[in-house]
Amino acid sequence: MTPADIEKLPYRPCVGIMLVNRDGKLFVGQRLDAPKLGTKTAWQMPQGGVEAGEDPREAALRELWEETGVTRDLVQIEAELPDWLPYDLPHEVVPRIWKGQFRGQKQRWFLVRFLGDDSAVNIETKHPEFSQWAWMDPDEVVANIVPFKRDIYDAVIKGFRGHL
Repeated sequence: MTPADIEKLPYRPCVGIMLVNRDGKLFVGQRLDAPKLGTKTAWQMPQGGVEAGEDPREAALRELWEETGVTRDLVQIEAELPDWLPYDLPHEVVPRIWKGQFRGQKQRWFLVRFLGDDSAVNIETKHPEFSQWAWMDPDEVVANIVPFKRDIYDAVIKGFRGHL
């Protein structure tokens, strides 16, 4: 695919979830498919596609459960960023992700307060996405995220700073 081909592709609608524990730390998971993204490590917060006709808020709760095992009764949505935030995948990655149908994602972000304890987190889900997980200080997150998502994560943390 040429850069011009990629720029014609749409963004995949997606939600992002900033899961915050009682100590103000953020959930991050190490992606199982990091090599597919061209990197050895790829930490990220839970995220995933919005299905056709699905409310983004419901998609966020579904994706959180699918990726972390955390159920909706253990969380409270406290905030939502008002705009969709787009990011582009590196050009060499586009053909390997989502069958080359999208140039990247446009994400709707939610700050979700975790009311449970760590025993409620289970990344060994039906379709696992993470090899390990951790609670990370918000000021450390951006530096540990895969490089092409750093601007989005910086904007998300700044947007939710008042809730942390």
